[in-house]
Amino acid sequence: MIKIGCNYLSFKGAEIGVEDFIQTCHDLRLDCVDFHQRAFASQDTDYLLGIKRQCLDLGLPVGYLGVAGGFAGDDDFQQAKIEEAKSAVDMALVLGAPLIRVFGWKTFKTEGRDPMFAALARCLREVCDYGAQKGVVVALQNHDNRNLASTGPDVLRIFQDVDHANLSFIMDTGQWRGSPGASGDPDPEVDIYGYMEQTLPHAGYVRCKIYQIAGGREEVLDYGRIARLLRGANYNGCISIVYEGREQADRAELIGKAAAHLREVFGIDK
Repeated sequence: MIKIGCNYLSFKGAEIGVEDFIQTCHDLRLDCVDFHQRAFASQDTDYLLGIKRQCLDLGLPVGYLGVAGGFAGDDDFQQAKIEEAKSAVDMALVLGAPLIRVFGWKTFKTEGRDPMFAALARCLREVCDYGAQKGVVVALQNHDNRNLASTGPDVLRIFQDVDHANLSFIMDTGQWRGSPGASGDPDPEVDIYGYMEQTLPHAGYVRCKIYQIAGGREEVLDYGRIARLLRGANYNGCISIVYEGREQADRAELIGKAAAHLREVFGIDK
């Protein structure tokens, strides 16, 4: 059965601590939670075990741990990002999260990108090797900011280039190049739903962007259509709410409405 979760960044700017976020997700009757690496006050094992225990006691598995930024840069920068991702693997192991989330490679070039793909593949393979040693899967997320992972074909190319059994995919419904509501200008010629269909066979996790809830429904992305795509791909994992709307109402209330909308379109009883 598909599970509904929430990402900590949904409360960005809302002055909420990790512990309060976990309690709020429990109160909203969600099924899982996921975090950004920088959300935690410490990487100390005792502190992380306390977070893990709170999640366990409230019945909220930790879905993944996100790493900021991508690998674009010189050799020293790439190695620093590799080490940061390895640190996230270690944290995920303590928290009991099966995945870490990594980004790709930001570039504004439209040609001559082959060396960038090759460098990204080398970075991802090293992190995947480390994750495999620890029993933690490494998941690439698509992103729309001129990232090498911003279209369906490019995501598929990265998987082919990396060619590693420990690489998975976190599909973000609203972070494709040309996506409505994302950071760039919407492009009516871009079929973001086609990108989703292309990449879903690799997905171990799905981030559901919520931009505008009105009348109990998300108005920017078509989640009825997305639900049909996920069912067509036999997806059975977590769909995690990532709220990025501008409404000034209570954030927990809006996330609750988003969860109710997703339960409706995915046919999930709660």
